[in-house]
Amino acid sequence: MTGPARRRQLVDVGRGLFAAKGRDGATIEEVATKAGVTKPVIYEHFGSKEGLYRVVVEEESGHLLLAIGDSLGGETGPRVLFERAAMAFLTYIEERGDGFRILVRDAPPGDGAGALARVLERITVRVGDILADEFAARGFSAGDGAMYAQMLVGMVAMTGQWWLDARQPDKHVVAAHLVNLAWNGLTGLQKDPQLGG
Repeated sequence: MTGPARRRQLVDVGRGLFAAKGRDGATIEEVATKAGVTKPVIYEHFGSKEGLYRVVVEEESGHLLLAIGDSLGGETGPRVLFERAAMAFLTYIEERGDGFRILVRDAPPGDGAGALARVLERITVRVGDILADEFAARGFSAGDGAMYAQMLVGMVAMTGQWWLDARQPDKHVVAAHLVNLAWNGLTGLQKDPQLGG
């Protein structure tokens, strides 16, 4: 196996073990055994278990940021952007559940120290910029956009944590309900919300 292929294998094995057991619960011996290598091979690539863990967290943070960032691109209205972002977040969880489990375990939303909190902070800034423009265009305080961005991103992040294990209903239904609550508020909830974008 080439060096890059071995590194990829070790990251994938590490991701699975860290998701299942946590950073403290997984051992370097387990990673080595599952990958079919000796511990020195892991040390050669990452220096330590913490080095491997750091690579996994950085990779997952990058995947999540890319997914959400791509969903917030393009010229369209805020409702469609919110629909896209909710779907991108749930799709990331669906496709990379182990990675999201690691980000959540690292530190839950609201704890500024964890990888997920850092990713959500970057997403919130982008959403706040979008909302500030929309608020200003409607004559509202542009400064309120940052506060509403915190609310929206927090709502999606907490729902994503719940859906990681529940997986019911389908992600499209969950996203439609998220948009329904965010867009219509509790007093204007629709009985059977659908995504429009």
